Amino acid sequence: MSEEFKEKLRRYGEGTLADEDRDEVERELEKMEVYQTYLDELMGAEEPASGDGKRMNFGKGEGSRPNREKKIIRRGKWRARVSSTLTVISALLMFMIICSFITAIFYGTGERVEKYRDVVSSAIAVSQPNTIVHLSNDSTPFFSMNLTGDIRKQVGDEQITVGDYSMKLLFGWARLYNYSWTDESRGVGYYFVYPQGKQSAANSMDDSSEWERLEKLPEGTVAEAYLSFDQLFTTDELLKKFEPKNLQPLWFAADTGPRTREPVINDPLGFPSTPIWHADDMKVTQESKKKWGWFGGVTSRTSVSPSVDSYGDAELRNANFLKTLHLMQEYKSIANKVIPFIDLDDSISYLEKNGVKLYGAVVTGPVKELLKLKEEEWVSNMHVGEVRLWNWRDREN
Repeated sequence: MSEEFKEKLRRYGEGTLADEDRDEVERELEKMEVYQTYLDELMGAEEPASGDGKRMNFGKGEGSRPNREKKIIRRGKWRARVSSTLTVISALLMFMIICSFITAIFYGTGERVEKYRDVVSSAIAVSQPNTIVHLSNDSTPFFSMNLTGDIRKQVGDEQITVGDYSMKLLFGWARLYNYSWTDESRGVGYYFVYPQGKQSAANSMDDSSEWERLEKLPEGTVAEAYLSFDQLFTTDELLKKFEPKNLQPLWFAADTGPRTREPVINDPLGFPSTPIWHADDMKVTQESKKKWGWFGGVTSRTSVSPSVDSYGDAELRNANFLKTLHLMQEYKSIANKVIPFIDLDDSISYLEKNGVKLYGAVVTGPVKELLKLKEEEWVSNMHVGEVRLWNWRDREN
């Protein structure tokens, strides 16, 4: 601000400025907030000493226009406030737009979202016996994405919802996750008993109350049962044992080294009877692309998974299990949030060196068929899981 203009402001405040100069100053006051601030300082200045014989009466004097100056200042202040508010809102909107754009590019590049969903659902499937989660995703403006889905278990021939799962991702990092089980599920935790050689029967947990519970269930019901064995079986050996029975094996617990040698295992690692198929396992039978605008479009694919013998293809199942673990190892930061209690590196190394050997399984079927397992010497322990009314198609060969 020049000294000349400051002098005009001073004379304007004393009311001694010519009309032509007054109009010029008022136009400048309406446009420039800095002048308003300086004029406020003049208005708040202390009065001259009494000996000066006069006071600075802002806007008062010959040719002055009463109250107009204050109105101009007040109007300028409100304009400044509105301008500042609009600037903040505009900056916030611009920030949100930029964040949304970066988020869309990050999660929309390649098959990143599909991989994240695959890793999370696979980690649940190999660590939670007879449990699957089909996830959907929803991205948010601030670099994050939410994965949500129903937790489902198979009991008899029916898949039932037993809870819901959610995970929040920030870029490629898993931040928060949550299992929310229904009241009637997870009332009693599942477990397996590791085979202890010749001392297996003596060291096994007493499961007599579980068999009694199974006996008291109505005949027209189906149940889920957690079985532990008196020895380790290969996948092929175990499938052959179930082939003649009117039961369906659902999930197999695998020996992954010293961590599974505890008498009671509450955090098993295994694989479902139906392999966990990944994107590169599927055979595309039909594909169509639809575009709109310059960059928009959607691709629709119809694909089928490889066929699997219900009581065979042990090598394919084992290979699929290891492939799933390697996928989780590649995205370890996400997988470790789902299964923090499992060392993927050690587990994979042990399985590749010693092969896949099974010490337990989850099966389902009619209660009367499950009771027959009590006479099987190779079944060392049984724990009852979910129970439902009859919904069964006989499988006995």
